[in-house]
Amino acid sequence: MTELIDTIKSFQELDFETEEAIRRYFVKEKFKKGEFIAQEGKVCSKVYFIQSGTVRRFCLENEIEVTKWIYTDNQFVTSLSSFFEQKPSFENLQTCEETVVYSLSYSDEQVLLQYPLFSKFHLNQLRLYLSKINEFHYLFRIMNAQEKYSFLLKSFPQIILRAKLKHIASLIGVSQETLSRIRAAIT
Repeated sequence: MTELIDTIKSFQELDFETEEAIRRYFVKEKFKKGEFIAQEGKVCSKVYFIQSGTVRRFCLENEIEVTKWIYTDNQFVTSLSSFFEQKPSFENLQTCEETVVYSLSYSDEQVLLQYPLFSKFHLNQLRLYLSKINEFHYLFRIMNAQEKYSFLLKSFPQIILRAKLKHIASLIGVSQETLSRIRAAIT
């Protein structure tokens, strides 16, 4: 729970009451490799903070899994539109290794949002997250595959170290063979 509290405090200082509420409402869960924590067509009812492990966000496009992102330790993950709007998800979230998370249900999030400091954290986190998503999509649109790989290597080394090559290749939009050539050219 220390990692979760520290991450929240990096966005917003907490008072004792708010910190205790966070400790009460976030629930520790363990998932085996390959388990789905959100599935296309189902409502995502929780937001997760990854204590340890990896989670892959992917969509099916023409019946092919296309990786959209890979989350690692100390990151929050959920199917955003599904969780916030409580509607069926268009994407999947699947663990890539044994993963330990702290989860927060939609109904418990509504309770925590009544705490002003948690609400401030939520707003600060969402603003940063949306800004980073916007920047990421812009950069990935203008970068070639080698630049994308270099960007991940520099900015998100945990993805490179822990994700399967086929998922990294999918994320940057190339075949595994092309990714192998990119990796060989960089090292």
